[in-house]
Amino acid sequence: MTTSYRHDVLIIGSGAAGLSLALRLQPDIQIAVLAKRTLHEGNTLYAQGGISAVFDAGDSLESHVADTLDAGAGLCDRAIVERVVAHGPDNIRWLMQAGVAFTRDDTADTSGYHLTREGGHTHRRVVHAADATGRAVEETLVEQVHSRANINLFEQHAAIDLIISDRFGYQQRRCLGAYVLDQASGEVRTFLARFIVLATGGASKVYLYTSNPDVATGDGIAMAWRAGCRVANMEFMQFHPTCLYHSKAKSFLITEALRGEGAHLLLPDGERFMPRFDARAELAPRDIVARAIDHEMKRLGSKCVYLDISHRPAEFIHDHFPTIHARCLDLGIDMTKEPIPVVPAAHYTCGGVVTDADARTDIPGLYAIGETAYTGLHGANRMASNSLLECLVFGELAANDIARLMQQWELPPDVPAWDASRVTEPDEEVVISHNWEELRRFMWDYVGIVRTNKRLTRAKRRLDLLKQEIIENYSHFRVNNDLLELRNLVEVADLIVQSAQRRRESRGLHYTLDFPYQDDEQLHPTVLIPDQYRPRTLAY
Repeated sequence: MTTSYRHDVLIIGSGAAGLSLALRLQPDIQIAVLAKRTLHEGNTLYAQGGISAVFDAGDSLESHVADTLDAGAGLCDRAIVERVVAHGPDNIRWLMQAGVAFTRDDTADTSGYHLTREGGHTHRRVVHAADATGRAVEETLVEQVHSRANINLFEQHAAIDLIISDRFGYQQRRCLGAYVLDQASGEVRTFLARFIVLATGGASKVYLYTSNPDVATGDGIAMAWRAGCRVANMEFMQFHPTCLYHSKAKSFLITEALRGEGAHLLLPDGERFMPRFDARAELAPRDIVARAIDHEMKRLGSKCVYLDISHRPAEFIHDHFPTIHARCLDLGIDMTKEPIPVVPAAHYTCGGVVTDADARTDIPGLYAIGETAYTGLHGANRMASNSLLECLVFGELAANDIARLMQQWELPPDVPAWDASRVTEPDEEVVISHNWEELRRFMWDYVGIVRTNKRLTRAKRRLDLLKQEIIENYSHFRVNNDLLELRNLVEVADLIVQSAQRRRESRGLHYTLDFPYQDDEQLHPTVLIPDQYRPRTLAY
């Protein structure tokens, strides 16, 4: 008999989005938080730059909105942008009250915060904790949830699939919970709740080179798609321009704040090249900078380019970028005296599960927040440091909506337990690892920074074969985390390719040699609809 849990709210994911939502719910609400690895492990922990919010007296909400719309290349939802930007300052104050030690500057007219500037921003508006903002936020939120008796934490628990009521004969369609693999015991547990929240982060591990940790395998997006939710804008995968290029520096990001503080991008011969590509030079949005680096590397046959901030005082570099400075020194690079070798890497999923302004998905009872969701904030390109802002704001909005509806929805009924009676142990783990590596390599080669119709067709053909192999393995073998992640990555890769094939223009993060110009006839999101999609059948 499998173990079953019941809570008021089930949150799948333990980053800034999921934990901030948990902390904003009232203490009489029983909450379960699932973490696929440890509670800390996720994209939030590794976010270096900061959180964008208007605090400078010379800045304005209107300017932040305008910059976001410009970076989004015409595909942002203005109403959502305005709502998120307006909630920014209060969310920073909420984090401060929770204990996040942001870097201070009491000499400037910025409400006491030290503000930096990143690509796409016309003002200094990035609140930060030195160069490890994500770590400061995540560690503070984790400390807070440990102190809440109503929040039950389940580490090493990987969600397999969502439980949808009408699949078990119930007339009203809603999400009831999820089947979850306890990785310690190998048992599949049933988690039931009034409300389920997907906060599983993005899907950048679908690419060979990424700044993301290993958990970023698109789990929430894939589960929601299989359950019948629409997804949107999956062709817009953001490649961070500057990931440290070193054999021992796995996925180590060099924050955009270096360029905000005057760092220059250089070719191997020392030539600065970004002014040739954009008037904003190193402060251009990430898609422009990443394509420029990719172009120069291919033109020269170079393995990397270089990021140089050594012209700034050493004390300034120590104070503002201690984490990066220490990591580079560990690898024999002194950034106070020499440039840092960098390459682009897959960084952020701008599309995701379609939600409304309160984070509700197409399935009643199911919410999606953070990088898992498509809210309309990012459009065709995410502006730097709007991501943690989105996590916090939609965590707050979802918490408010759930609290409002809590007494209207009862705990869900029993559902059949997970059936593993006819499966066996996997006989060849090497097949999974081989498929994983093949998937990530052809996605990098065919569906990366620059695309073509021919490359996308090749990727789709291989994905169709991989999906059949995975269905065979999933149907016959006992599930483990590697198989679950591969299944989700292939699902998400297919969504990326389908979306890229539909957008027959170049806009924002999607650049194709076959259609290198923008076409305003396509000035709309790319929405994919699953076969089992149905509009909501249960009123909120």
